[in-house]
Amino acid sequence: MGDRISIVEVGPRDGLQNEKAIIPTADKLRLIELLVAAGLRNIEATAFVSPKWVPQMADHDAVMRRIVRKEGVVYSALVPNEQGARNAIAAGAQVLAVFTSASETFARKNINCSIAESLDRFRLVIKLARDNGLRVRGYVSCATDCPYEGEVQPDTVQAVASALNRIGCDEIAVADTLGRGSPQRVRAMLERVLDMLRPERLACHFHDTSGAALANVDVALALGIRTFDSAAGGLGGCPYAPGAAGNLRTGSLVRHLSERGFQTGVDLASLDAAETFASTLKADTTPNGPQKGAFGSPARA
Repeated sequence: MGDRISIVEVGPRDGLQNEKAIIPTADKLRLIELLVAAGLRNIEATAFVSPKWVPQMADHDAVMRRIVRKEGVVYSALVPNEQGARNAIAAGAQVLAVFTSASETFARKNINCSIAESLDRFRLVIKLARDNGLRVRGYVSCATDCPYEGEVQPDTVQAVASALNRIGCDEIAVADTLGRGSPQRVRAMLERVLDMLRPERLACHFHDTSGAALANVDVALALGIRTFDSAAGGLGGCPYAPGAAGNLRTGSLVRHLSERGFQTGVDLASLDAAETFASTLKADTTPNGPQKGAFGSPARA
């Protein structure tokens, strides 16, 4: 038996947030239900962000409250600040996720503040989480490339990950936001982050824009990382690469891991049903230019 891999299913949040047509709450709940039935145990269900900036997530409270809970399944929510965290906790979120960047320009355009200012916001989120016995995941976007600044240096990623660690994030997910990272560059970045963080506290969020996501998964596996993000049916996409794939497809990840002897606990037949349903929620796979990101400007994890 191989090592157990933890998959964080981000389709209901990161996958759906950029869809132009508003998806009914019932369909979001059905997708989550199908994903849980397939054996996925970590579901990023929604984002408690302003409907003004992300209309697709306007039903965040309804989604989180109406999930049919299953023992052993953790439902998380992305939150931008203390108020979002309070609302998410009240609605029943079991893990909170916060989002910053390894690129200063990207941070300012995506979350309307500097990296340092985002960390100040997150301190309040982490205190709330601790007071309520919840874990916090910290995302570091642009871990290999930024659409504004170009290649991002591993030392920069390490510095941001180290800051998230210092303020109390339980897990840190590094994201190849544009899907341009080669295995060689991903290895250099991960090795630098692993200088200060144990592999069991690090997760990888790969986009498949350049078709390298699974090769990058292999790099992370070789370094001892055992937590990966993916989206059912490849929901979501990179708005900076029109027509290209975005989030790593959950089915592709599960099959890839299974072929290498790793255990995921996911039933592929049931996952196929979930991904078939997910495909019906994807209105258009070719973005028309930059779309709204997690906090209101063109970006995503």
